[in-house]
Amino acid sequence: MLTVRETILTALHVRLAVLPATALRGDVLPERVPTAGLLILRDGEPGEPEVTLSPLAYHYQHRAEIEAVVQCTDRDVAFDTLCASVGATIAADRTLGGLCDWVEAEAPRPVDLAVEGAANLKAAVIPVVLHYSTADPLA
Repeated sequence: MLTVRETILTALHVRLAVLPATALRGDVLPERVPTAGLLILRDGEPGEPEVTLSPLAYHYQHRAEIEAVVQCTDRDVAFDTLCASVGATIAADRTLGGLCDWVEAEAPRPVDLAVEGAANLKAAVIPVVLHYSTADPLA
């Protein structure tokens, strides 16, 4: 049986997988970036939960990260389109089908990465905050 945390991260990855960009989870940056772009979901940190008693519940603001990467001639437009599609996907279902109380992406932190002998990469980390509760921090 999957934990609440793993179920939520899997659901987020499934949502990202429907985008034209290739969506990976926890993988290393491949040698080639697909034409439509690349998204890598990182599990991130659940952080310190708020705890309520009676009934016992742990309330997390889990910070996952999505690495967005493009490599093409019109990097700026492709990058903007990729980030906007991630935002639209998250906004379309802010509870991931009822698994979370709320999901919210933060602004991307873009960087240009030089690649020797190839077109530069434009990449960013998009922080995603997952608000959820569970009865056990290990469940």
